Amino acid sequence: MTPPLPRGLDANFARKRLHKEGPNELGLSQRRTLADILLEVVREPMFLLLLGAGAIYFAMGDSHEALILLSFVFMIMGMTAFQERRTDNALAALRDMSSPRAVVIRGGEALRIAGRDVVREDVLLLAEGDRIPADGLLIDAHELATNESMLTGESESVMKKSGDKVYAGTLVVAGQGVVQVTATAHHTEMGRIGKSLESIAITPSPLREEMGRLTRRLATFSIGLSCGLVLLFWLLRGGWLDALLAGIALAMSLLPQEFAVIMIIFMAMAARRLAAQKVLTRRLNSIETLGETSVLCVDKTGTLTENRMRVAVLCADNRAIDVSQPLSGSLSDSLSASLPDTHLELLEYAILASEIAPHDPMEQAFHRMAGAHLSDTNRLHPDWRLAREYELSPQLLAMTHLWQSGVGLHDVVAAKGAPEAVAELCALSENLHDEIATQAAAMADQGLRVLGVAKAVHIAGHPWPENQQAFDFQWLGLIALADPLREEVPKAVAQCLRAGIRVVMITGDHPRTAQAIARQAGIQSDGIITGSEILGMSQDELVDRAATINIFARIRPAQKLALVEALKSQGHVVAMTGDGVNDAPALKAAHIGIAMGQRGTDVAREAASLVLLKDDFDSIVQAIRMGRRTFANMRQAMIYTLAVHIPIAGLALLPVLFGLPLILAPLHIAFLELVIDPACSIVFEAEEADADLMSRPPRRSDEALLSGQYIWRSVAYGSLTTAFIFSIYAWLLSQEIAATTAATAAFVVLVTANAALILPSRSARTEWHRLWYHLTPTSVWVLGITLLALAAITCIPVLAEPFRFTPMSGQAWLGSFFIGLLLLPCFNIIKKIELHFSLR
Repeated sequence: MTPPLPRGLDANFARKRLHKEGPNELGLSQRRTLADILLEVVREPMFLLLLGAGAIYFAMGDSHEALILLSFVFMIMGMTAFQERRTDNALAALRDMSSPRAVVIRGGEALRIAGRDVVREDVLLLAEGDRIPADGLLIDAHELATNESMLTGESESVMKKSGDKVYAGTLVVAGQGVVQVTATAHHTEMGRIGKSLESIAITPSPLREEMGRLTRRLATFSIGLSCGLVLLFWLLRGGWLDALLAGIALAMSLLPQEFAVIMIIFMAMAARRLAAQKVLTRRLNSIETLGETSVLCVDKTGTLTENRMRVAVLCADNRAIDVSQPLSGSLSDSLSASLPDTHLELLEYAILASEIAPHDPMEQAFHRMAGAHLSDTNRLHPDWRLAREYELSPQLLAMTHLWQSGVGLHDVVAAKGAPEAVAELCALSENLHDEIATQAAAMADQGLRVLGVAKAVHIAGHPWPENQQAFDFQWLGLIALADPLREEVPKAVAQCLRAGIRVVMITGDHPRTAQAIARQAGIQSDGIITGSEILGMSQDELVDRAATINIFARIRPAQKLALVEALKSQGHVVAMTGDGVNDAPALKAAHIGIAMGQRGTDVAREAASLVLLKDDFDSIVQAIRMGRRTFANMRQAMIYTLAVHIPIAGLALLPVLFGLPLILAPLHIAFLELVIDPACSIVFEAEEADADLMSRPPRRSDEALLSGQYIWRSVAYGSLTTAFIFSIYAWLLSQEIAATTAATAAFVVLVTANAALILPSRSARTEWHRLWYHLTPTSVWVLGITLLALAAITCIPVLAEPFRFTPMSGQAWLGSFFIGLLLLPCFNIIKKIELHFSLR
């Protein structure tokens, strides 16, 4: 049927060449080096403040304290760099996994590898939708066309034949081909003009902009307040170096530098968790949007169903034969012998109308059945040559192959497609057309996918017609295929409905097939809209109808874009699945485009925000759950972060205003930063989702991460802590307790209260048992290490001295610790009060 494929390179030789010549990439990666990360950390305001404080300590002659403070600086710097490096590594891994793939022939075996692993002289198999990974020469081509606009700027596709050159970065828009690679990486045409193809970038999003605005406001406020404190301290007490230290302490306490860390780490860790669930994140901002999803548009085949097609019914000459039982041994021989010639001919022409080495599950099912039933007949034609292909088009849902047998006066023509389209090709009478439609509908009602098959002849040597309608086709019959519903789909659909997410099924199948599968999946709809009906609608009519219809059948890929726009115009946040070249516009237009990784084309993957490595519906639902969990945990982390900064700022400011000895210096705040950062970025990120997370409606797209309600809660937490600790400190001083001893006790209460605040902040729920509910090992470790470090610097003399603490006895330390814990029930009461008023 086709020239034999080359054996390709030996696998070991290819590995050696890859090692010698390097990966097939342009090397213009956006990944930051460790030096880049460290330079960014050095530029952070918090880092600069810590360095300034260290310099002032040196100027005051306190070199010991300066060195300890600088050691804290490098600890914070190292921890930040480690977190960001881990984030970059996670993104790099995702970038590699979601980059274009290539099918190569090595040692005579077809392998699917990453595009970066392609080497010179590799043999590639190209198919529609592939992004060509390297420059090369075509060994063989069937109706191959590429889009070279990335190189030439011309949007029109270019037809290719054997001997032509194809270029890295261009897209196969039609046909198939076999290519031998001639150049990779910088030696390609794309490499020479210096364009990078692959990136996972964090583009501006509403959430990041909100955090940026809040951070800028707090930073401006902290600078202004700190300058005022420096002036006030100098006027009241004198000593400009001490005044600067007090101002730096206040600025450090107010700077919310954790916000940016929380954003990037939460998003990157969510992407890693999704990757473990076989969902790749190509754009981190999509995780933010997942929790807002209100409409989920999904394909039927392979997403709701198993995509394991098998031939179920052969219908020819008005006789339907059920062939759905597994065939083996004598049963296969018996059934093969019992199939009439009309039904064997139907199967024969279905094979002739299919690809030679098919990827489509339906065509693979035809080939499997032909191997069982036609191998002992003369109906397989290995010597015939595929001379011309007429592709499926939006205007005609049928495809035709023209074969040259090399003998006789005629070429053989085979067509298959939607029953109504093939019937149209055959120019059948109205009665026959209605009869075929009735037969197809009866099979579709059982959830079967139905195709029509026809044959024709063409005089050998005569010019081929421009379109398939020009052939004189003869109707052969119907083939129905079964593709069972995935076992987990009904439960996942029910979960979506409970979560307020509307599930819309879009398929190219017969309306009755779509309705049968939707019924099994639990998708309810007020009716069905077909692609032909959409052609006759205005956009306003489609918007009105799409408001209540959840089943769309016989949909052309290009019509998905109109559906997405119609749903978006109703205010929905739309997630859309797709796998083909023509799905790309809809995937880009949707708020969240989801590409099928197993059967999807490279262009669909590049247009999508998420890529499913396991093409099933439950993966999408779990991704939405992860998006909701990430946002909920991020909100709790932000509430906590804002709350713990308030008492730190208050305890830096109030002693100055009341003329009392200072409680906090930059060294103390540096220690607190080491406590806050892990709590924000590790404890809260690792929290499990609430059990009722997927029983809540989707988050509104305009809902702020930190609305007035949550800011009020943070301020209430922080103000209570500030008043409580400052009152204790002032009382201790009034009892003629030494200032260093009072400051030490106040510091223990402060750190204990901040650690205790983690417990009610882990969840939005207010039940008392939730304080300890599902306390993760991460939380236990962070709390334990925090309290051990606190005990060390307040009880061990050699560690307490740099902080100017008076070492505490075990009894005094435990007393301060339990006083700090007294705030825990108060925190939960505040949450209950806030929730009560928010629901009114």
